[in-house]
Amino acid sequence: MGVFRMKRLVTIAACAALAGCATSPKDIAPSYVSPILYQNLSCDQLSQEALRVSNAAAVATGQQQNQANKDAAMMTVGMILFWPSLFMIGGDKGNAAEVARLKGEMQAIEHANIAKNCGLKFGRG
Repeated sequence: MGVFRMKRLVTIAACAALAGCATSPKDIAPSYVSPILYQNLSCDQLSQEALRVSNAAAVATGQQQNQANKDAAMMTVGMILFWPSLFMIGGDKGNAAEVARLKGEMQAIEHANIAKNCGLKFGRG
């Protein structure tokens, strides 16, 4: 196989791999979740729901970040040492959708909190 052909194959593999890399959790936009789902909850229930969603989001975000880190490492190895490893990049594997959904739920809870004047404080980070 010629050098030009090999370089072209590596370039195509790298482009395909880049498209399949897992998204960093901070770059995932929230999905829309209607605050109406939470309008019948009391302030205490909203607080409990916010805690549940926050805990689930922490787990999902950790899994997503772990996959993003693995994909970045594989990309580095593939580009520098062993290009066939680029085919091992895992991508989002549904984790991104879960992170987006949980971010959306948290926004809906925040909106319900404001509408009900519950005074719950939500941290950003």
